[in-house]
Amino acid sequence: MNPLAAIGRATLALLGTTGAVVAFALQAVLAGFGGRIYWRQLGRQILEMGYFSLPVVGLTAIFTGMVLALQSYTGFSRFEAQNAIPTIVVLSMTRELGPVLAGLMVAGRVGAAIAAELGTMRVTEQIDALTTLATDPLRYLVFPRLLAGTLMLPLLVIVADIIGVMGGWLVSVYKLGFGPIEYINRTFEFLETQDVVSGLVKAAVFGFIVTLMGCYQGYRSKGGAQGVGMATTRAVVSASILILIANYFVTELFFAR
Repeated sequence: MNPLAAIGRATLALLGTTGAVVAFALQAVLAGFGGRIYWRQLGRQILEMGYFSLPVVGLTAIFTGMVLALQSYTGFSRFEAQNAIPTIVVLSMTRELGPVLAGLMVAGRVGAAIAAELGTMRVTEQIDALTTLATDPLRYLVFPRLLAGTLMLPLLVIVADIIGVMGGWLVSVYKLGFGPIEYINRTFEFLETQDVVSGLVKAAVFGFIVTLMGCYQGYRSKGGAQGVGMATTRAVVSASILILIANYFVTELFFAR
């Protein structure tokens, strides 16, 4: 019976953690919308998550678009279907690669930073000090980060989509022999509003997930410096896994027939 007992313990632990995360998210959202919004904190988080994440997201997007164009050409040239490359690049970037890669990059950069910052505040009792000063830590620390992540990741994805398509254009025009105007026309020929909207919805969901896991792991960390390090690792890993899981369900919501 030991294997069954281990499975039962793991299942109960998973359900308990899921419930704790959902309860934490609801408490933070209700605390934020139920009282004063700290606009300075929100502005600082928007700057940190949006503007300062542009270089890593843009660099990832442009090389993804370039590699996607090269790989598509290698495959489609076998079937004399090279004209489909612009469509493949723009649909792949807007539907999948743009939001997923941007979410993973932001999880590594922002999620880890949030967990480390809040974890340090927890183990040094700064969060307890906020409570003593009659300031709700969820409203002051967590809600601005959740709102900033949900708002800024879609904007980052828009930039990533544009830069990724530009990377495919550069490779296709200067290496694969496409005409610049022809490539642009083919890019927009089959692109629909739903393709872009689905990517932006994914980005908003991913932004909420990244900031939620960073805040949750940091807020509940304990055990000094070692605990903060473990919280940082758990925040990045859990956010990355949840992004991939949520990606499937949002795709199913938009494109299932």
